[in-house]
Amino acid sequence: MSNSCNNSGLSSTRRGFLRATAAGAIGFPMIVNSRTLGANSPSKRITMGIIGCGNQAEQDLKRWLPMEDVQVVAVCDVNKGSHGYKNDAQFLGREPVREMVEEAYAERSPTGLFKGCSSYVDFRDLLARDDIDTVAIITPDHWHAIQTIQAAAAGKDIYCQKPQSLTVRDGQEMIKAVRKYNRVLQTGSQWRSTTFLNGFCKAIREGIVGKPRHVLNYVAKNNFDGPGPGWKPMPVPEGFEYDMWLGPAPQAPYHEDRCFYRFRFVSDYSGGQTTNFGHHAIGLAMWALELDNTMPVELWNMGAEWPLRGDLFDTATKVHFGFRYADGLEMECVTSPKSFGVRIDGDKGWIETNGRKITGASSPEIAKAVPGAHTWDQFTAHYRRFIDCVKSREDPNEPVEIGHRVSTVCHLGNIAMQLDRKIRWDAEKETISGDREAAAMLERPLRAPWSYEV
Repeated sequence: MSNSCNNSGLSSTRRGFLRATAAGAIGFPMIVNSRTLGANSPSKRITMGIIGCGNQAEQDLKRWLPMEDVQVVAVCDVNKGSHGYKNDAQFLGREPVREMVEEAYAERSPTGLFKGCSSYVDFRDLLARDDIDTVAIITPDHWHAIQTIQAAAAGKDIYCQKPQSLTVRDGQEMIKAVRKYNRVLQTGSQWRSTTFLNGFCKAIREGIVGKPRHVLNYVAKNNFDGPGPGWKPMPVPEGFEYDMWLGPAPQAPYHEDRCFYRFRFVSDYSGGQTTNFGHHAIGLAMWALELDNTMPVELWNMGAEWPLRGDLFDTATKVHFGFRYADGLEMECVTSPKSFGVRIDGDKGWIETNGRKITGASSPEIAKAVPGAHTWDQFTAHYRRFIDCVKSREDPNEPVEIGHRVSTVCHLGNIAMQLDRKIRWDAEKETISGDREAAAMLERPLRAPWSYEV
């Protein structure tokens, strides 16, 4: 994995990035944040700091940079810059992303120049700035809780990428902080804001398939393989602050497959595709069926499969668990070649979507009930909604409590699969009933000096 600041690789990334962000944009003055313009100004510019400059940050910035009332003024990452993210062509990290931001804004400046984006290694230094209104937390899952809590305490509103948390306890502490400090938090599950899926949910609620009986939630297979048993530690690359990357996670030897995009498949940092695509699919089903404010009462393993013992990757290679609600509705979450999607079976028929279009139905009439299709620009509505809620102080499309419940279903599914037994969830107490071993898995110790305290 190269860590040299290769100018040719960087310029290639920048060119595509700038084409996506600069089109149709106009210039704007230098940093003027909402505190300067006043809390009630409808045209106030929202200043933003980006925490985590990897693959998803590159995608998220394409939505925020063209917005005339948003200005990214700082980025933060423990990696100065390197290849080795989701694909080898990407050259990412705090310095490449800072340059992306400045060059995108330079395209909109009358002078063709812009220098107004700072870069940081430690997110706390970014949070200490009084001129930043909002932060986007786009780090591995094990960092979401601590960074959200500290951001809320610092008076920042928060866009937190899904899954919202690494553990159920994480999510509980995030809710406490967001509500204590009266902050806006939007969970980064972009499907919640698309026109097409709003139409899908409306059709389900209007009874297109009748009373729901069973729901299938599809998740993608793992898109990377681990190094296998017998893997060896590697030297930490130059410019990479590995101990800070680990943060609250256990001390562990460095390996390139532990970090960057592949953290997703190591349970110290993520819940695998259960929490990755599962948050999208299960979240869509909960939204469509108006289950955002309730939870299943029991969950069970249905045949999950796992990597070989001793592999660095240890999350499920095949996800398959079931869960039941108090009214008898049952759902499954399963790895599928369909990658991502939801099928809802009711007493009048069934319908299925992959999030982009209707992929199947029990009759042509049901298939035609949802007009249109998803286009990728519809994701922009989710990012726009966050900015609008920062101004209005309303709850966004997936506020902290809903993000917590969706993530909790995913976490409970992982626990049921790992233990290979049925677990019962007490939604009022937010604990697993009658199973001490399972209940103990709802939280994990945080490595010192990190804690939930501010």
